[in-house]
Amino acid sequence: MPIEQRRGVVVLALIAAFMVFVDGTIVNLTLDQLTIHLHATRSELEWALNAYTLSFAAVMLGAGAITDALGARRTFVAGLLIFTASSAVCAVAGSMLVLNLARLVQGAGAALLLPSALVLATASAADERSRHRLVAWWAAAGGVGMAAGPLLGGALVTVADWRAVFAVNVVVGIPAVVWTLRSMPAVGRRARRLDFGGMATATVLIAGLVFALIEAPSVGWLRPAVVSAVVLALAGLVGFVWIERSVQAPLLPIGAYGNRAFTGSALQGALFNFAFYGVLFAMSLMLQQGRGLRALTSGLLFLPLTGLISIGTLCSAPLAHRLGRPAVLAIGQTILTLSLVAVAFVSTAHALWPLIVTLIPAGFSSGLLVPTMTSQTLATVDPTLHGAASAAFNTTRQLGAAIGVSTFGPLLGTTHALKTGFTTCVLVAATAVAITLLLTALTQRRAVTAVVT
Repeated sequence: MPIEQRRGVVVLALIAAFMVFVDGTIVNLTLDQLTIHLHATRSELEWALNAYTLSFAAVMLGAGAITDALGARRTFVAGLLIFTASSAVCAVAGSMLVLNLARLVQGAGAALLLPSALVLATASAADERSRHRLVAWWAAAGGVGMAAGPLLGGALVTVADWRAVFAVNVVVGIPAVVWTLRSMPAVGRRARRLDFGGMATATVLIAGLVFALIEAPSVGWLRPAVVSAVVLALAGLVGFVWIERSVQAPLLPIGAYGNRAFTGSALQGALFNFAFYGVLFAMSLMLQQGRGLRALTSGLLFLPLTGLISIGTLCSAPLAHRLGRPAVLAIGQTILTLSLVAVAFVSTAHALWPLIVTLIPAGFSSGLLVPTMTSQTLATVDPTLHGAASAAFNTTRQLGAAIGVSTFGPLLGTTHALKTGFTTCVLVAATAVAITLLLTALTQRRAVTAVVT
């Protein structure tokens, strides 16, 4: 492959990673305008975030297998087309129902984009060292996207309106599709069975659980729709376990779920996302509706939290090499817990600078944790299961994010009490991170006991 073509493939992969992760955080800055322009309720705002997260998590479970079966180029084009088309629908939506349904489709496209982009990027690598460097760039592009989301969202909402947040995906997506079709080389497919039953039951499980958590606080747990959602979630769980035990090519071998180290790491990832994305949601509403700040100003205030993630990510690998992954996890979780407690106590102050100062260590420690948790999870399973384990880990993280948003919505309270509600939300987030620290300590204790005995 010519050097120019290889560079083009890598650039497309980096753009895809940026787009996928920026859309996980950029919509937070549209919440106030969605409330005004589309008369969105609190539960509808939660769905604007969770519809994307939900379908992303469900499809991500099988996205690696789909990439293997269809080929990375086909999967990438399909994901990009779905993502771009659904973004266009979001941009012209006249109601929250249409917007949230389009967000559901958008998340599915994002899940197809992510693994196929990585395969295409690494396929152009000449050696193992180049492959590792490309993976690092791809991960960094996603991290930059997540960090840039609130600021970019605030700028677009200020310059135009909330529709621009989705329209920008169309502006980038259409040329990317043309570029892909003209210059992207095909990557060989691998024989792989698709576990459609596992993907379907996982989707039912996640959708039922998230629907119940979002709708129950406003309509009650005994309403038929909520009860039906809980029943569907339980049916999805039973069906998923039964299918994964019986199929020849499960999404993840059932034995991995019995691996305490793997399930512990997955739980840590879910708790972290519960805290992080829950705080993002609560902070967006608190700044704009509670304090009356403009979208751009709110986006700038997110930078200490999201911007420092990139720096923490760059520091995580050297620190893990020197201190060990468990030590980095413990340090990051301790800093994040204490930082969130500090955020909770200064959030009601009239001045904004105490909030900015306390968000800085929270962002840096979050950056330390994400790559370290990922590598720790992969270290708990056989290398042949790394792809499936990574998909399962990211699915639990996305599920944690969805539960965080749906939990923090009711905790945040009414518009007149957002400052107090935000304090409660941040303290709950700090408790969740403290539990991850406890899990790290227990894991270390078991490891030491195993060596001694």
